[in-house]
Amino acid sequence: MKILMVLTSHDQLGNTGKPTGFWLEEFAAPYYVFKDLDATITLASPKGGQPPIDPKSDEPGNQTDAMARFKSDPAARKELANTARLSSILAEDYDTVFYPGGHGPMWDLADDPTSIALIEAFYNSGKPVAAVCHAPAALHKVSYQGQPIVKGKRVTGFANSEEEAVQLTRVVPFLVEDELKRLGGLYEKADDWVDFSIVDGRLITGQNPASSASAAKKLVTLLRT
Repeated sequence: MKILMVLTSHDQLGNTGKPTGFWLEEFAAPYYVFKDLDATITLASPKGGQPPIDPKSDEPGNQTDAMARFKSDPAARKELANTARLSSILAEDYDTVFYPGGHGPMWDLADDPTSIALIEAFYNSGKPVAAVCHAPAALHKVSYQGQPIVKGKRVTGFANSEEEAVQLTRVVPFLVEDELKRLGGLYEKADDWVDFSIVDGRLITGQNPASSASAAKKLVTLLRT
């Protein structure tokens, strides 16, 4: 099982002057779901090297077992510090791709031509694509057979109510929930901050950080069928 994980390289929260990046739990939890199954994992980002961790994701109230495991895992930390440059990645070398969220992807991966082409290459070749929280933003310019990839699909992603709760509704370039609906996605959500992930065909989406492990497990199940 060869799994590609694509992380953001973007570290600025709009024009607020505050830092952002990827959400640590949304990387760590899926990483260990895959690692514990002896999957071969490759980490990539648009700029390569160390992707920015959203400092908020590492605050005391947000700690998880997977994050603690990552911090005590020198090999994993070294992997993360040396992500491949996204432009060097070929979809044909992997079985699937997983996009962790955090606010960073809203600015770079959402409009990155390399990322868009890569997702299309995976999907067009019959391989599943997974994205959690804000990472479904990376799907908003992705097409399949001339239509938005999410059109007519059951999907989820960071809810408007969750964005309001973190007071970033007016900072983000667009709202994930609204955009998925605009593209014709059949958007669903659970209560704020509750684990909720959806599989529709070869597309897997998770609503929020709590959904990252379940989305990863559903991806593995799909790969094994």
